[in-house]
Amino acid sequence: MLIRFIKAGFVFLFLIALISCNSDYSPKRRGYFRIDFPAHQYQTFDRPGFPYTFEYPVYANVVKDSSYFDTIPENPYWINIDFPGFGARIYVSYKAIGPGSQFDKLRNDAYKMTYKHTYKASSIEDSAIHTPNGVTGVYFRVGGNAATAQQFYVSDTTHNFLRGALYFDTAPNEDSLSHVNAFLQEDMAHLINTFKWKPK
Repeated sequence: MLIRFIKAGFVFLFLIALISCNSDYSPKRRGYFRIDFPAHQYQTFDRPGFPYTFEYPVYANVVKDSSYFDTIPENPYWINIDFPGFGARIYVSYKAIGPGSQFDKLRNDAYKMTYKHTYKASSIEDSAIHTPNGVTGVYFRVGGNAATAQQFYVSDTTHNFLRGALYFDTAPNEDSLSHVNAFLQEDMAHLINTFKWKPK
């Protein structure tokens, strides 16, 4: 008798649970946070002693690079352009070109550093840079979930070489970062188009 009573209680509880779960369930689509982008406005970076000048966004900060893989930077002209609102940073490294074929080595190093992302990249495209200010170089677009989607170098091939690479302070995800990457690509293009070497 007791066993029948327990079985009936379980059946009753099961039916109550089944009846109470009759609401329609629709799974939510996976999405990402909405980002409100500021208007593209720029200010000039022109610090005394630096061999270059350019324009960068008002919503970014230029800070001197104080460490490079826990070592002191090679020269005082290495900087970072921080985008606090996007958790992004453009690492900018500069090298003075000496005599001989040092430009070829620096250019090849820039290609090697870009192509290190091949194992995560779905594509790597490079395009020549020729600005109204006479600056030349190469711009790299890296597709897929690589750590950096945009890199570039500019040089006068005889005295100066500068390389920039955009990184995010998050795990790389092409889908979630695509809108921010597109927004910052416009800022990088403006930086490059306004870039000038200072006369020696």
